[in-house]
Amino acid sequence: MNIRSMGRRLAAGAFGLLGLTAPALAHPHILIDAKVAVVFDANGAVAGLRHYWTFDTAFSAWMIQGLDTNGDRETSPDELQSLADENMTGLADYGFYTYAGEGEALMAFAPSGDQRMVYEDGRTTLTYSVAATEPLQVTSRFELAVYDPEYYVAISFADVSDVTLENAPAGCRAVLDPPRPMDPAVEERLYALGPEVLELPPDLAAAMRGTQGLVAVTCDGKAAAAPVTAVDAVTQVAEARPSLPFGGPPAEPGLNLPRSGFFGWLQDQQRSFYGAMTTSLDALRTDWTAFWVLGGLSFLYGVFHAAGPGHGKVVISSYMLANETQLRRGVTLSVLSALLQSLVAVVFVLIAAGLLGMTSVAMGDAANWIGIASYGLVALLGLWLVARKVFGWGHGHHNHDLAHKAHEHLHADEHDHHDHGHEHPHDHADHDHAHDEHLHVVPPQATTGSLREQLSVVLAVGLRPCSGALVVLVFALSQGLLPAGIAAVFLMGAGTAITVAALATIAVTAKGLASRVGGVGNPLTAAIVWWVELLAAVAVLAFGVLLLIASL
Repeated sequence: MNIRSMGRRLAAGAFGLLGLTAPALAHPHILIDAKVAVVFDANGAVAGLRHYWTFDTAFSAWMIQGLDTNGDRETSPDELQSLADENMTGLADYGFYTYAGEGEALMAFAPSGDQRMVYEDGRTTLTYSVAATEPLQVTSRFELAVYDPEYYVAISFADVSDVTLENAPAGCRAVLDPPRPMDPAVEERLYALGPEVLELPPDLAAAMRGTQGLVAVTCDGKAAAAPVTAVDAVTQVAEARPSLPFGGPPAEPGLNLPRSGFFGWLQDQQRSFYGAMTTSLDALRTDWTAFWVLGGLSFLYGVFHAAGPGHGKVVISSYMLANETQLRRGVTLSVLSALLQSLVAVVFVLIAAGLLGMTSVAMGDAANWIGIASYGLVALLGLWLVARKVFGWGHGHHNHDLAHKAHEHLHADEHDHHDHGHEHPHDHADHDHAHDEHLHVVPPQATTGSLREQLSVVLAVGLRPCSGALVVLVFALSQGLLPAGIAAVFLMGAGTAITVAALATIAVTAKGLASRVGGVGNPLTAAIVWWVELLAAVAVLAFGVLLLIASL
């Protein structure tokens, strides 16, 4: 079997792996300070919950965007009611981010219809109740976890005073358990779920309850139940993925990595810097010296944001492995794509919020379609890279023809040197490929992408604006701090550019090192490099297709 036919088989097989790819995990762009009331019925069973969720100032500004319909510069609860009603529909699709029960049994809840939103002191608070379809008698330990498994929304309770028990039997009390490490078996099952999975299987959801902390209620002093371990269950697949609750901008898809160890620390830093950044932006209303703090935090947020899983660094790193050998070009692509991402965010908010006065829900939908277009470009780029690698498209001659000519030319050089003792120096101006690039290795000039191809990489990565940047810009616009918001977004882009450029540098350096270690001109080394480049091209294609599936 020749290399091209093997490449076709490999490319076809890659699509089969898409179904095994895990959903993307985000870092939070919505920060919620939560309170909850656990409501008991007359029989002493848990009959429902009443949630009080207060959103951070930046996302609160995003939520009320375009909802001041009477133009009095005050967003009243009546003006927010339609958004509260729409949020309940979205939250119901996600199980209200509420996982409650004893052991592996999960309670089901239905909205009570009393949802209401209030905007005060720069923050929006959503209150709503849910009723249990079947009340649960507390026999040992009732566990309540309120969290977003994808971590796009970070929901936290400050302390146990944020939990109240209404009509509870005597002897019942609540405690807050801190987050516990995720069991490896739970991690393995979680990361094996496909992007179309909307709700976790009940036993998996129960096993994850404590990974982000939980509320535990015990009655009559009964001992707590033993920790729950995950068992195999059939994956529940939804037909379509609904819109995110709260009308937020679409979450950034990325690689699904454990939320523990280094990646757990990284996500904690992303959340901390994002919260500090929005706080410093808010402080600019009274203290312009806070701009320097805002600038530093924005830059560092961009660094940590890019270090986590995401489509930009995957696409650029894979593209560099598949196509590029020049380090400077990789750095340039990284910088341009990051700056374009910032520019798109600024233009989008200026038009959507500043000029058209779109609501947050409409802006979220529009941003999602821009993301879909970006992912489509990623998929097309990957398809082109695979086709060019397998079939030799995109150059004046096929790759093997170029390699053969380079091989003949270099051997002719060697013959001339042998016969003439270097008496006639050769002009290699038209043949940049050096003597160490022979034996069927395509010269770098033959494998380097065209300007059009490089622009397509920048557009595919940079077209999708960062969700955090959109929220920050809308918040800055609402506070009359748009110039500071724009500066913060471009500083975020600068931080992102540095991290992505570093990853692209690693990709190019590793590729060059592998060639040198294996021996330049070694046919085996050339074959290995060819396969690595093909696999990287397939990765771009597969990632683009996966992102399309996850976003539609």
